[in-house]
Amino acid sequence: MKVFVTGASGHIASAVIPELITAGHAVTGLARSDAAAARVEGLGAEVRRGDLGDRDALTAAADEADGVIHLAFDHAAQGAGDLAGAAATDLLAVQSIGAALAGTGKPFVSTNATGGICLAGFTGLLTEDDVLPGGPRVDAENVTISLASQGVRSSVVRLPPAVHGDGRYGFVSGLIDTARATGRAGYCGDGGNRWGSADTHDVAVVYRIALESAPAGARLHAVAEEGIPLRRIAETIARRLGVPVSPTSAEEAEKRFGYLTPFVAMDNPASSRVTRTSLGWAPSGTGLIESLEQDPALVASAG
Repeated sequence: MKVFVTGASGHIASAVIPELITAGHAVTGLARSDAAAARVEGLGAEVRRGDLGDRDALTAAADEADGVIHLAFDHAAQGAGDLAGAAATDLLAVQSIGAALAGTGKPFVSTNATGGICLAGFTGLLTEDDVLPGGPRVDAENVTISLASQGVRSSVVRLPPAVHGDGRYGFVSGLIDTARATGRAGYCGDGGNRWGSADTHDVAVVYRIALESAPAGARLHAVAEEGIPLRRIAETIARRLGVPVSPTSAEEAEKRFGYLTPFVAMDNPASSRVTRTSLGWAPSGTGLIESLEQDPALVASAG
């Protein structure tokens, strides 16, 4: 099928687009700059210029496609502390795409984060059956699922905090950058809070199968490792970079971690039992700790 992909120049798309093309799909990717367009073309996809703020362009591209995978999110705004603004843009993008697909029976696979559910108030082991009434990114998830009653085969893939591959680690990359900048790796409290993880290429398989066959209204978890303690992640980073590791007090956390602070403090284990059973998904990629241990770029500073 002809698939329109937003966020086509990003980390997740670098695995999703090849996965789709290998399976015989034709991909058009959204790109807002020349550099992004070059990356999309390098993956073997056609380019559609535009950004998440151009609602008319999103609607037109979705209308022309046989299916849509929505990967884009304004991580720059989130990194600057404007999670609410980034979530609002995401919600408008979902609504624009949904308007084009309503009544067509076409697949629409959107994206949320397991951490988004946690920050919106959920506690405990997150499963695919857990739903919240609203919150940043949760609103867009709920709109996507509601499209199932409007003639769209819609589904949402929830991603764990540590999606890793090719030297990129999701939010763990932020922990690495902080350790390099401050000369020490850290965590909040006792570091017993947990983050789920998955290899990027395993994640790409979830998106492809969801596009091809997920039932309308499905919530899916692309989570290979249910939950790794932050202390263990920080200790691995410290060992690889040759820096000390230490806990961070609540008073110090904001200064040390910036926009990552609420994520570093959250306990976000997530199950993928339903996804594995319903999609036949069997993740086989390298685990997060092993990836960190094997990364040749994670070395102690010569200074």
